[in-house]
Amino acid sequence: MPELPPQSVSELLDKWKAGDREALNALVPLIYNELHALAHHYLRGERSGHTLQTTALVNEAYLRLVKQGPFQTQNREHLVAVAARLMRQILVDYARTHRAAKRGAECRVELGEDLEQPQPRGTDVVALDDALKQLSQFDPQQSLIVELRFFGGLTVEEIAAVLGVSAATIGRDWSMAKAWLSREMGRGTDGQGAAMGKD
Repeated sequence: MPELPPQSVSELLDKWKAGDREALNALVPLIYNELHALAHHYLRGERSGHTLQTTALVNEAYLRLVKQGPFQTQNREHLVAVAARLMRQILVDYARTHRAAKRGAECRVELGEDLEQPQPRGTDVVALDDALKQLSQFDPQQSLIVELRFFGGLTVEEIAAVLGVSAATIGRDWSMAKAWLSREMGRGTDGQGAAMGKD
């Protein structure tokens, strides 16, 4: 029998949303490299001696995707962003469980915007999660933009496409969200706000 042509990410997403559970199994290998790079980036910013490994973080995110079940995913970028959010939740859960008596001094993650260049300062991943939850209370879009921009690695233009708004709006909201998070998180870190990147 001739081999079937490989299916595109969008085709597999459509099948998964329609209830085909096997579509996710075929989909993950197509985005695995992106997921692995995100997991590696997150863990590179964690404390030394962190016991969670890159592959384990990707696998845990996959298991949570399976458990969560199909959802309205618009495209490849949106799916990667959702997986990135799940990775963040995993790291937050892990940090809360293993939090040191030093008030999180060992549970830190880098917040450099460039996925290839970690920033010299880190931010407590639990504090970041708490701050994002606060931000989502009064501006859900800004909170989502932070999720997609930092945790999902999407560009301003990609976020604009996912959310259906202009790139200018995303850029403005991203700047405001960074300023708000830096101010809020700086209150709990002796004035050393979050290193959210310049752009």
